[in-house]
Parts: sequence; structure tokens; C-alpha cells
Amino acid sequence: MRVGRVICSVALVAVAFVAVAGSASAAGAPGQAHVTYLRPYKGYATGPSGSGPLAYRGGPVGVETTPKLYIDFWGSQWINNDPSGEAAIVESFFNGVGGSGWNNSVTQYCENVASGTVFCNGAGTAAGNQTGVLVSYWYDNGTAAPHHPSQSALGNEAIRAAAHFGQTGASANDNNQYFIATSHGNNASGFGSRYCAWHSTVSSSYGTLSYTNLPYITDAGASCGANFNGLGPDAGITIVAGHEFAETETDPQPNTGWLDSSGEENGDKCAWIVSGYQGAAADISLSTGTFAVQSLYSNAFNSDNGGCVLSYP
Repeated sequence: MRVGRVICSVALVAVAFVAVAGSASAAGAPGQAHVTYLRPYKGYATGPSGSGPLAYRGGPVGVETTPKLYIDFWGSQWINNDPSGEAAIVESFFNGVGGSGWNNSVTQYCENVASGTVFCNGAGTAAGNQTGVLVSYWYDNGTAAPHHPSQSALGNEAIRAAAHFGQTGASANDNNQYFIATSHGNNASGFGSRYCAWHSTVSSSYGTLSYTNLPYITDAGASCGANFNGLGPDAGITIVAGHEFAETETDPQPNTGWLDSSGEENGDKCAWIVSGYQGAAADISLSTGTFAVQSLYSNAFNSDNGGCVLSYP
């Protein structure tokens, strides 16, 4: 990714998480973490980053054809400790985002096509955008989560969540996402300075699980989207959560799904675009309320020249 942007490239991921990924490998060989790397806003993101269109990288699971989301609010620290009401906001957003025009851009990407494919044109099997993507959520609060959980611990909690939700079939987990949400003041190291959230995979007896480390976003303030583009103090919650959800739909097992030649995903290419430019982060209306989101990259926008869109037909 070019210097000055706020989302890091795949190359930076490997550098930023060498130590963490090493400990995680010992606990179940999770895939390489994809990190959303935020710096204080400079007002310089005015269009897509990276290089060229998204192309299929030929992975065993290229997209989520029927995406399903399970949220794990991890740790007893959540009890009476949600000052921004983030749990309810995340639940409401994901209860309405399935079937939306915002999420529909993922349906132009597919699997079961040749590596290097840029336009599916009806071939393969497309990513899905059905309603009801949020299947269930769980407060795993019988014990405290680690104060600053490692990648290993987050991956193991994703396995625990899959068991809790009864998702023990490998084929079902090809389409499942697990959000591991940490509470106010209990986020993984580097949050707010190096990243806002990241998604990865972990190997398990239930198959390869796609999961997201979702910190308590308002703890980072403006670094992770508070008041971005004048969208309010809670804007970052759904900007960041939506970013990781859409990226997992189109690259469930990083980095084998849809990426550009710089290694950026559909969320990375359109992160933190300021007001007044195509694809600027904005509010969208869903059946469950109004929520701030960033745009997502569409290969098909602008006569197939590509660009960042808040809605896709």
C-alpha cells in the first residue's frame, strides 16, 4: 500500500505480527492475519489505494457464497462495561446489512474460476448477499478474557465459539464468520496505533475458521473513526466492523480470495475516503437503522475501470 494510507498492505502484516503469528501457529496454525492499520487522520485518502482491480487468487474458498456471521462478546469484562453501547450497535448493523445495496458489491466476485480472473461474468459461484447474515451472538462471560489477548488466544476463542454455536462441520464453516469482540479497555496490543481490526483464519477439527478480532472501537477515538466525515462519535464502530465483514466475504482465507496486485482487499482499497470524493464514508439506511460505513471496491464501477462505491445495483 502506498505511504500515508491508514490500512496496511499484506507485506506490512507479516512484519507487524511476526511475534504474534508465531505464538498462534503453535496453537493451531491460524492463517496470516490481515490487519487494518490506522494512523491519525490526515485527510489525504481521496480515492482507491493499491494497484489495479481485484483479481481471484485461486484459494480453496474464494468467497463466502452464503455468508453467516456469529458474534462472540468475549469475557466477563463485558458485564456492565459497554459505555458506548457497541454491542447493540454491532448487532443492529449486522441484523440489517444482509441484502443491502452496500453489501451487494461482493456479489460480483466469485470462486471456482481461474486464478487471475477479474470479471466473473456469470461464471463460477458468486459471493452471497442474503438477508439474515447475523445468525446469533453469545456473551461468553463466565470468565475473564485476557486483558490483551494474543492472536493465539483470539483464534482459540473462535474455535470455542464455533463449538458453542454448533458449527462443527467443515463445509458449513466455509461460509461462516466469527467476530471475537473484546470489551472496553481489554483489546489486543497494537489496537488504535497499528490497526483497528483484523481478520484471519485458524485451523481446527471443525475446518478452517474465518474470524475477526473486533476491539472496542471507540476506545481508539478518532484513530478508528470517531466523528470521521462528521458521522458522529460512534461512526467507527460500523465503519470498521463492516470493513472486516466485507473483506472476509471476498477473501475468507487470506490471502487466497480477491485482492489487487498490491495485496489489498475490497475494504482496504476504499478505507477512510474523506467527504467530497467518490466513495467517501457516509451513513446508509438499513431496516434496522442508520449506520456509518466506508465504501467497498467494485471492479465493475465506472465502465469496468473500477472504483469505490457505497451501493451496487
